[in-house]
Amino acid sequence: MYTDNSSKSVDASRNDSAVNEYERQPVPKKAHKGAGKFWGMYAGEHAAGTEFMIGPLFLLNGVTLQNVFLGLLLGNLLAVLSWRYVCTPIATKARLTLYFQLEKIAGGGLVKVYNLANGVLFCFLAGAMVTVSATAVGIPFNMDMPAMEDVFPNSALFVVVALCTGGLIAVVATLGYDSVAKFANIASPWMVLVFVSCGIVAFKQLDVSSWDELNTLWTGSIAFAQEGKESSVMGFWSVVFFSWLCNAAMHMGMADLSVFRFAKKPSYGWATSAGMYVGHYVAWIAAAFMLAAQIKLTQNADPLAGPMAEQVTGLAGIICVIVAGWTTANPTIYRAGLAFQAMVPFVSRRAATLAAGALATLSGMFPALAFKLLDFVGLYGMILAPIGAIIFFNWYFRSRGDAVTLHERAFKGSFNFAVLFAWLIPIAISLYFIQVKGVSPWFFTMPCWIACGCLYLLFSVKSRRA
Repeated sequence: MYTDNSSKSVDASRNDSAVNEYERQPVPKKAHKGAGKFWGMYAGEHAAGTEFMIGPLFLLNGVTLQNVFLGLLLGNLLAVLSWRYVCTPIATKARLTLYFQLEKIAGGGLVKVYNLANGVLFCFLAGAMVTVSATAVGIPFNMDMPAMEDVFPNSALFVVVALCTGGLIAVVATLGYDSVAKFANIASPWMVLVFVSCGIVAFKQLDVSSWDELNTLWTGSIAFAQEGKESSVMGFWSVVFFSWLCNAAMHMGMADLSVFRFAKKPSYGWATSAGMYVGHYVAWIAAAFMLAAQIKLTQNADPLAGPMAEQVTGLAGIICVIVAGWTTANPTIYRAGLAFQAMVPFVSRRAATLAAGALATLSGMFPALAFKLLDFVGLYGMILAPIGAIIFFNWYFRSRGDAVTLHERAFKGSFNFAVLFAWLIPIAISLYFIQVKGVSPWFFTMPCWIACGCLYLLFSVKSRRA
């Protein structure tokens, strides 16, 4: 039988009478979900608003066409394998959220620090999606679109549009996991078709008939966007590591324990392939072709999702950008709400989710966050993913893969310094090399993850002997 050993045993979900999300207890068998909930959710979440930004950013960063196709093929496979074999086996046995499981290992005080960082970064990520959707919502109102050099809102209308868009996203997220999954299941099949249509129409607008012609046009688009430089800051391995680890906080970082704790079987982890290959492969490439077509037809290299989609598929493209932003931001704000609610268990999940939605909406008013998305998600994964190593190493080396042992054991203090130092030391070293040497952050995610897990075991042994 499960016993909550924390000092705050009150289940905060009682404050949400309509929805029980089991934030501080294992998900019972009656609440387990079928495979369809996960295939639809991941297809919708990753065939989404940010895909309209990331694909074009490959072009703007001078990635060769061959590296786009082959690098994404390998990187997305590694991401699916990480979900399937690192995250979901623990999720379907322990049945706890990331936040509550980490509280048992690290102590309530330290986990609040992590929850704050986790929730804020999730909100910033959702904010980038609000920005992307706002570029589509503003088209019927003749809104002046933000430019690549804009850091702050460029008009009052943009602020209003972002506020309304973010508010709607937050409301849906407060309704709980079932509503988030239902929204994705309804929207994702249609969105996938529009993404594919956008790619096909954009490819036809490029008017090429061979790989050589396409490669020449792609290279010319890079030269135009870079004002004749044709320089690449991302090679093959950059594309591989970025596509593998852009969602590192979710799989290697174990944030999706909070999602897959509802799954009946670990094999449901394969559902992430719907997101990786429909979204992070087809949609990224389609969006990149859209920017290439825009450059060819209009001599405009600004990667604004709304105008690019309108150019290739008209009204359907505009609607797709709006809904795509929602289907990614909804679960992201849902996760952020869980993080904030874990910090203050006496606050209802809905209130915590509304707070997360408000922060995401505020950050969505600053377009620079979306335009710097590659660097942001690299840092975001590098900072959050190593905590997943704590859970992974604790599960296999200290709990021996036994859920009862995990459930019944809880760190008695407020701050587990073995966790704190194991987490911060690798990140501090990596940030130094990123700042001084200019190395891309996604190259440090896995070294940080491995180092964090090993240091945790080492420091834990020393603390027990002391």
